[in-house]
Formats: sequence, C-alpha cells, structure tokens
Amino acid sequence: MKGRGQSPKASQVCRATVAIAAFAISSASSLCLAQDLAQASPVLPIAAPTLLLTKAASTKTSPPASAVVNGTVTDSTGALIPGARVEIDSLTPQDSRTVQAGNDGTFQLTALKPGVTYVVHVGTEGAAPWTSDPIILQPEQIVTLNNIRLKLGTTDSITVVASRSDVATAQVQLETQQRVFGVLPNFYTVYDGAHTVPLTAKLKFQLATRTAFNPVTIAGVAFMAGVKQASRTPNYQLGAKGYGERFGSTAATGISDIMIGGAVLPSLLHQDPRYFYQGTGSTRSRLLHALSAAVVAHGDNGRSQFNASSIGGDLAASGLQMAYYPQSNRSVSVVFGQFAVATAERTLNSVLQEFLFPRLTSRAKFHAE
Repeated sequence: MKGRGQSPKASQVCRATVAIAAFAISSASSLCLAQDLAQASPVLPIAAPTLLLTKAASTKTSPPASAVVNGTVTDSTGALIPGARVEIDSLTPQDSRTVQAGNDGTFQLTALKPGVTYVVHVGTEGAAPWTSDPIILQPEQIVTLNNIRLKLGTTDSITVVASRSDVATAQVQLETQQRVFGVLPNFYTVYDGAHTVPLTAKLKFQLATRTAFNPVTIAGVAFMAGVKQASRTPNYQLGAKGYGERFGSTAATGISDIMIGGAVLPSLLHQDPRYFYQGTGSTRSRLLHALSAAVVAHGDNGRSQFNASSIGGDLAASGLQMAYYPQSNRSVSVVFGQFAVATAERTLNSVLQEFLFPRLTSRAKFHAE
C-alpha cells in the first residue's frame, strides 16, 4: 500500500509537525486563561512572563533629588554685607564649593548631595569668620541659614607701642628706686639687660644729677670730709674752716667724676655708664665680667667698647683737684694716685654689684613687651 510505503524520515517529520502544533495550541490556551483570570481578579498579581521581562528591562533607578542651602549675610547690627565669601565644605573635595553673596547679602548653594555632612564658612575682609554647625541634608530639603552675623572690625588684643625714649625713661624711673638696704642709692645698675634700651643724653644727665645731689650722697661727702679731717689730708688747716675746705674738695671731686664720667663723656661717646648685672653662669665668668667693667663699656649700639667714659671721668676729676688742692698736694703723682684709687673703687663696686648688692637692693621689676 502507498501509506505503508512512506520512508522513516517522512514519518519523523510528520510527528514533529504535530508536536509543534500541539505546543502552540497549549501556549495560546494558557495565555488566554491568564488574561481571563487577571481581568476577573485584579488583586491577583499574575502576568505573562514576556510582560515581566519587558517591564524589568524598561525600569531604571533614578538618583535621589538634590538639596539646597541658602541664607543672608549680615553684620552684628543686622545690616546686609554684600560680596561675602561663602564656602561649603564636606569630607570629599568634589562635594565642596564656593560662591559669593550678592549685593543684597544673599547666597544659594544648589545641587547638594543628600546624606553628606556639610559645614558652611562665611567671611569677608575686616570681619571675624562665621562657621555653621554640621548639616546633613535630606533629599529635596532646603536649609535656610538666618543667623549669619559677622563681627566687623574685631581684634583679639590691643597693642600699645611706646618709643624707645619712653621705655628708657620708665626704666630710669625704676632704677632710681633701687637702694641698698633700702637707703643707699644704687641707680647705676641694670638688672634686666635683655630688655634695657639705651639712654638718651637727657636721661644720662638726669641720672647723674639724681645721683650727685642725692641726700645720701651728700651725707657720704660729709662723712669722707670728716675722715680726711682726721687724717689731715689734703693739707688744709684744722677746725671748721679746714673741714669746710675738705667737704668742698671732696664734693667737687665726687660731683665732677659723676657728671663727667656718667653724663658728659657717655653722651659724647654714645656709651652707657651703667653696670650690666650678669647674674648667670659660673662664678669665674661673673667675676671676669665684673672686673672687666672698669675698662669695658656697654655701647649705645649694643656692642662692647673700651670704657673711655669711666676712665676719662676718673682721670678728669683727679686732674681738677689741682685747681683747688693746697699747693703742697698738687703734683702729677697725686693726680694719678687719685685716679688709681677711683678706678679701684669702681672695680670693687662692680664685684659687689655682681655678687652681693642684688640680694640687698630693693627694686621694682620692669617687663618690656
């Protein structure tokens, strides 16, 4: 028969065609059934697989909406400050930005990321800067800063600058209060050399005058005149007249030494007539400092110099004695002998100033800023 004569290959093709047709009919029936169920029960979330895939492919995740920070910059009185610099910072540099306030003092920072911690800084020339508290923004949030008040013209401190002459005057006023045992003048010693400024010529003469005509100095002249009266030197007569002559010669020698060695020559040579207390270091270094003071002076330029002022003062005062000493006491040997005594006294005084007198001297403290 003809049907029996079909080849195996043709029979396989026939069966495949029937299977495909059956699958297509079954799928169409299932799709129709699903659509009927969805229309009949809206609450039932049933959808065709092909529709779910299409919806998932077309859905995209949108970024969260940005936030805004704005405000108005004013001063402490509430007046608007135009052109102020407004900077918003975060931990990430890409989220930081800077704007300038407008002519009405307002500003606006847009496109800020939610969830980022921001800090706002506001400043302008001549005013103390203003900084906000940390701000964490929410999506689409608008934050308005209403408390931005800059303090214009504020300073942390006031500095008063005095001239060197004013400082030197104040220092001399304090030095003239220095007294050994609270009585003996100790005006020519500097205890705070690091902050001491040079004396003007006027101050050198004032200091010398205060020393020469101090009541204690005059009392010392009277005492030395009595000692010379007792030892009959110089060769004046005894009695009241002789004491008066010795008092006058002693005063003349002392005053001329103080004025010439402490004012005239220091002003001309620009040297400081005072002794600069060292107070630190080894005993040897302090002793050498004190012994050298008779020949080494502190220049007004801050450098060490040959002490022509003190040596010249001692020598001039000794030479002037030849004008009022008795004729029998006038000689070159007397002049240089008196000069040697004055230099030795000055050297001894420097040693006492370095090691003893500081503990016995009442003095005020001066602090230079």
